Amino acid sequence: MARSSLAFGIMGGFVLLGLMVTFFASPSVTPPPISSIGGEAGKRLQAFRSEAELHAWLQAKKKAYDAVSGDYEDSDRAVAAKVLAPQQESVTNTQSAGVDEGGIVKLHKEHLVILRRGRLFTVRIGDDALNPVDMQDAFAPNSDGRGGWYDELLISGETVVVIGYSYAKGGTELVLFRIGDDGKLTYQSTYILRSNDYYSSRNYASRLIGNTLIFYAPLYLNFYSDPMQSLPALRRWQDKQESAEFRRIAPATRIYRTTDDLDPRHEDIALHTVTACEIADGTLNCSASAILGYAGREFYVARNAVYIWTAPWRRGDTGKEPVGASVFRLPLTHEAAPTALKVLGSPIDQFSFLESEDAHLNVLLRADGPLASMWSAEEQGGQNLAFLRVPLAAFGDGADSAAKESYTPLVAPENGGSLRNRYIGDVLVYGAGQTWWGRKAQTAPSAAYVFHWKSQHVEGAPAPLQKIPLPHSVDRIEALGEMPLLVGTKNTDLYFTPLLAASPHAFNHVSWVGDSFKLPNAAQGEIRSHGFFYKPDATGGLLGLPFTGGDAQGWRQLRQTSSGVVFLRYTPPGTRSVLTGKLSELGSLAAKDKGETNDHCVASCMDWYGNSRPLFIANRLFALMGYEIVEGRIENNRLREIRRIDFYQEPLFPQARR
Repeated sequence: MARSSLAFGIMGGFVLLGLMVTFFASPSVTPPPISSIGGEAGKRLQAFRSEAELHAWLQAKKKAYDAVSGDYEDSDRAVAAKVLAPQQESVTNTQSAGVDEGGIVKLHKEHLVILRRGRLFTVRIGDDALNPVDMQDAFAPNSDGRGGWYDELLISGETVVVIGYSYAKGGTELVLFRIGDDGKLTYQSTYILRSNDYYSSRNYASRLIGNTLIFYAPLYLNFYSDPMQSLPALRRWQDKQESAEFRRIAPATRIYRTTDDLDPRHEDIALHTVTACEIADGTLNCSASAILGYAGREFYVARNAVYIWTAPWRRGDTGKEPVGASVFRLPLTHEAAPTALKVLGSPIDQFSFLESEDAHLNVLLRADGPLASMWSAEEQGGQNLAFLRVPLAAFGDGADSAAKESYTPLVAPENGGSLRNRYIGDVLVYGAGQTWWGRKAQTAPSAAYVFHWKSQHVEGAPAPLQKIPLPHSVDRIEALGEMPLLVGTKNTDLYFTPLLAASPHAFNHVSWVGDSFKLPNAAQGEIRSHGFFYKPDATGGLLGLPFTGGDAQGWRQLRQTSSGVVFLRYTPPGTRSVLTGKLSELGSLAAKDKGETNDHCVASCMDWYGNSRPLFIANRLFALMGYEIVEGRIENNRLREIRRIDFYQEPLFPQARR
């Protein structure tokens, strides 16, 4: 939520040289379980041995820094935990199974919990109901919330956690509420994690694995003051009085470094921090690990570890030299030391990563773009792409580099626009399309690219990379089970195209596109991943996506609600004589409130994570659009509205009038 600017960070481009490499070889032996991977003995990152050693290192860097002037910014977050199976139906379109992501709507037993514009709402849906129940400020009583951006929501047991960034309180704000079986909310406590602002146009700041909250935040080391005041810490906030001081949650023995000589005179240095918090009786018990590295970053949370990709910020032309980067693996417990590997290039976003079941890390890289963070993922994709595949056993103390055989050059999309990518089934699908900022004129035909990373050396497998012509751009890539769905635009129309891509399902091991569905005069109403949802059923599945007018740019979701949510049925190949997958329209649920309601907002008055979602709960179907929830029912393969509510009702919630 880098609210300080809506401009791209200018870090410059670079060209990745020396990627004349061969395909990687499949492992000939069965790798150890992922949870046991940590590099060879003695080949792990080294922590500082004591507080004195950490203090001496920081003071030495400060002394070097004091010789020049510097300008540091504020930014991001991450961490670790115990894996448990999810205990309730999910309404969030997540990247990794078992890893919930902070969003704007969650389900707790018989109630929806919704976060919007600085307030929490609960709506009862149990026993065929659709009734507003409660509304509370998303921040502490006796606090006006100004200077705070409350964007993410997670639920663990009976505890609702609101996550945001507070400029007023100086860090990541964690606000805890208890939710009763009646849907009533009771404020419990507020904590502040020392951090910089963490916004990304695509990634989410928080995760929940089992009952453990996970946060990632880079802390830029402050060498123009006392860098010891930049170390990971937590404090509790009460009634406008901050607790005495921040309490350190990452001792020196959990702050790790490589042998790289980080120089603050030339590059910003950050503590890339992973924080894990356990909830007990309305309080948080948090601990953290951190890695010293350059400030550029992207992060990915798998079920077993957090991956952090770091590189120097680049400002202006970097010439012909490739940017050196590092990727760190932090296990989801503090018991095992992090490991690292030197790499080249930068991922597009969190979807560029996959920790696969064969104990490898797979990453799609772009060579000529800045490291993804803030708004950088929305920049034009560039001309040089590569696929990195490395065994987790190759990670060590950060001194070794990924072998050149680990990189496979890939073809970049020709039509410009920002890159999208997704691992689905046994393939990686990528393409380029529209951004937050508006439409780019297409100078070449659109296409999607299917890379068979898992089987490129298997005899009889499909060609490693296939180009699939499309009638539209690639603005979104989603999974329909193990089949990809491509969503994009042409002129002022919105297209949905299923793709038959994953061998052995594909005919003759070749990828095919199914029949496209066109929604005339429409564009996506939500461009974040959570705006989409797919629910499989016995005959295929149902999917929903918010839409708006055909000329709308992505940034409009910050202030405007969607026009409606369209619902489609997907019939997979081999079902009802369908050969390549088919989409058929069930109908849409339209919004009446166009975002013009005066809601007396006092904090977080912009929908940074959007405001519209399709919701599939048990056998019921809903559309959340701003303050409206509309319920629909499918009869004879057509969707009809059966009721709607406005859950922001001033007569019901008079405290909103202030």
